[in-house]
Amino acid sequence: MSPLALFEVSLDCPVPRDLAEFYRRLLGWEYVPGHETSDPDGDEWLAIVPPGPGPRLAFQRSDAAVAPWRTGARVHFDVAVPDLDAGHELAVAAGARPLTGTPAEEGHADDPFRVYADPVGHPFCLTLVATPAPAAPAPATEEAAR
Repeated sequence: MSPLALFEVSLDCPVPRDLAEFYRRLLGWEYVPGHETSDPDGDEWLAIVPPGPGPRLAFQRSDAAVAPWRTGARVHFDVAVPDLDAGHELAVAAGARPLTGTPAEEGHADDPFRVYADPVGHPFCLTLVATPAPAAPAPATEEAAR
């Protein structure tokens, strides 16, 4: 068996279309073909994809509460940005809520990140990365190798 690859990360949320729109605006990703328009039956599940190779981001309807940051959250995204201030403006304009101040305001001026909550409350970080690393290519499947 060849190495396994991460295919997608799914976020539970009360209204998948709304959260997908937030991450689409924040990341600049597109909907999986066929998911671009709202489903009148409820958009129970949909996904967005990066412009190149890499895992997709899916959104699934759920009424489960999101665990609060620092006391219950177990997983979060780190989003690479070349400039924390510009990334902050983009995130807030997309609908993010800052959970921390600037690194200087937090007393750690050299920290390369800021923490936010998406509109549902899932925490994520904007992380200063001079040049975001390209996504790793997907591993070849047995069928593609033939």
